[in-house]
Amino acid sequence: MRTAQVKRETKETQIDVKVNLDGTGKHNISTGIGFLDHMMEQISCHSLIDIDMKIKGDLHVDFHHVTEDCGIALGNAIKKALGDKKGINRFAFFYVPMDETLTRIVIDICGRAYPVWNVDLKIEKVGSMDTELFREWFYAFANALGCNLHVENLYGINSHHIVESCFKGLAKSLRIAVEIDERKSDQISSTKGTL
Repeated sequence: MRTAQVKRETKETQIDVKVNLDGTGKHNISTGIGFLDHMMEQISCHSLIDIDMKIKGDLHVDFHHVTEDCGIALGNAIKKALGDKKGINRFAFFYVPMDETLTRIVIDICGRAYPVWNVDLKIEKVGSMDTELFREWFYAFANALGCNLHVENLYGINSHHIVESCFKGLAKSLRIAVEIDERKSDQISSTKGTL
């Protein structure tokens, strides 16, 4: 089983994350932010990655540190669970419709971080979260995992739908990208021989 645990402690947050890449989408998540919990549950459910995540942080300041460190810790845990990345599909993309919204996510787990965020949210908050924090989460996640991650909302009106479609699209893309291709299970998916 491809599993990992990451503990991250700073003066701002204390995080404990466990992942199982070959899971069933079982999750036990507590970030202290309701909407962020909901998005992490979406990732687990639709990627089939089991996620156990406990975060305590300085929410009395604002939600920035918890949100960013959540992305860092989850990205680090998935990277650790992937090990040498032998056999993974590596590349994946997914389109997610959510009512009036359509979002495209493209990922390459190549070892090089390059996040792209083409999402325009027209309101300042979704739930109790500042909408600018969603970009911070995706950047932190991509940098920690070491992946090219292109997030693009093609159209949409409702910001809740737009944000949720981004997380669901990431989940579905992750599911494909981390799966083992049985035809090359002992090979690295790169002409360089390393990822």
